[in-house]
Amino acid sequence: MKPVRKRFEGVINLVRFNWHYYLILFLALILIFFAGLFVVKYRIFATIFIVATLLFCIFSIVATYYIYDLSPLYKFTWFKDQLYYRPARIVNIHGGYDETSKLIAELYPKDEVSVFDFYNPEKNAEISTKRARKTNPPFAGTRNITIDHIPLKDGYADRIFLILSTHEIRSNKERNIFFEELNRVLSRNGKIIVVEHLRDAPNFLAYNIGFLHFYQKQTWLNNFFSSGLHCRQQIKITPFITAFILDKNGIPT
Repeated sequence: MKPVRKRFEGVINLVRFNWHYYLILFLALILIFFAGLFVVKYRIFATIFIVATLLFCIFSIVATYYIYDLSPLYKFTWFKDQLYYRPARIVNIHGGYDETSKLIAELYPKDEVSVFDFYNPEKNAEISTKRARKTNPPFAGTRNITIDHIPLKDGYADRIFLILSTHEIRSNKERNIFFEELNRVLSRNGKIIVVEHLRDAPNFLAYNIGFLHFYQKQTWLNNFFSSGLHCRQQIKITPFITAFILDKNGIPT
């Protein structure tokens, strides 16, 4: 069975989970418009600002539509070389909003899929995440975990998926601890698949200062190395999304 998402699902989710930002921006643009209307010397600046802001919003929504609705991100074709090898035990870990467990279970219908959620409401108070969790019930059998303990035995997992979730661990030290724990539960020949936006030029163009919520590529590579993991491959799913394919450091190709 091929993974299927609803049409425009990605861009609709962006708007409905973050509608308060759009409301604030809309009100701000109205104030700036009237300021330019009644104060002549500000009119040209107000016009430039309003046009630039609207163009940015349009580009951001178009980019989001491309990333989450048109690109191969959720089709997993970018990972096709690995799909033909069927691992026995698969783990999917997310940070509060799970869009992928059902898709992964459809990709590997005969295999065991364990799902874990490291969401901590005390550390992640973002209203958008809370809204998302209310609209999306957890995948059957999902277990809550802490980042320093995954309730699996050593060497259990043949595949571990972390799709657009690990950046929610905001502390560098905690990310290292988390990846060390992932290394512990990864089998000798297993792979970890980390998919993330990066703090780079394409994501700045798409999300402006919102790109600061992401991390630079070198930050991720340092996290992997510090945790005893080796980045075997980097895949540009889109100009905005990168997948890191990891295995245990020292395992031959």
